[in-house]
Amino acid sequence: MSADQRTTPPNFGLLTAPATWKTVDLISDLHLQASETATFEAWRDFMESTPAQAVLILGDLFEVWVGDDATEQDPFLQSCAEVLQRASQRMHLAFMPGNRDFLVGPDFLSRCGVQALSDPTVLALASSRLLLTHGDALCLDDKPYQAFRLQARSPEWQQQFLAKPLAEREEFARSLRALSESQKHQGMAFADADPEMSLFWLTQTQSDRLIHGHTHRPADHLLGSTQRHVLSDWSLDHAPLRAQVFRLQSDGSLTRVDWLQHLKQHQPANEAAGPLKT
Repeated sequence: MSADQRTTPPNFGLLTAPATWKTVDLISDLHLQASETATFEAWRDFMESTPAQAVLILGDLFEVWVGDDATEQDPFLQSCAEVLQRASQRMHLAFMPGNRDFLVGPDFLSRCGVQALSDPTVLALASSRLLLTHGDALCLDDKPYQAFRLQARSPEWQQQFLAKPLAEREEFARSLRALSESQKHQGMAFADADPEMSLFWLTQTQSDRLIHGHTHRPADHLLGSTQRHVLSDWSLDHAPLRAQVFRLQSDGSLTRVDWLQHLKQHQPANEAAGPLKT
């Protein structure tokens, strides 16, 4: 990635929070899939019980998405859609595509009552301007992925891919997941957000903070005179267990809510001594 590309102004969206939004929750990287029921159930519990007026999902809600038509014959995806539909009746929901679910389409989001967010998007909450992104576009050192991302985000590639039979699309997705798992087992180092590009985005959008997911390394980093906040991934089916919500308040305060603790505190008394039930 050249220096010129690092300093190319992003085409960013703007989400202006109404005055009624006192609490906004951010989550990302849940990688929902039928084989991981505990993570799904924890997410469902969160969507049903969060006190937030808005939940913004910053990508990779799903482990894989090969087209909206897959929901027609997939009971698990239908269950996910039902959770979103119910939640959208009591709060505002918005979704930003990730590297695993960038093909989630407007038809599915519309049916679920979910707003589509462009990547990146500036959230104007009270007096704060917060730059939200999934984070994959900032990981410039992963050059093979960036080449694929450039190709796969083009309308032409997506139109051609979605025109393929569903079985062929699912096989392609399985091959990508197998490659990703192989890289994990080989101990390959994964790229982090490029500091220069991150700071440039913040400057260009006149934002106070950068918030993203993707890297699965939740932390708070100094970035010049501001901060970069990395969201947690969710996993309740494999150790180490983790499920964290990044909560924004209209008064400017930021907190990380450990949803694992919430689940433990709300377990029935007769289950409290046993394994965590989600």
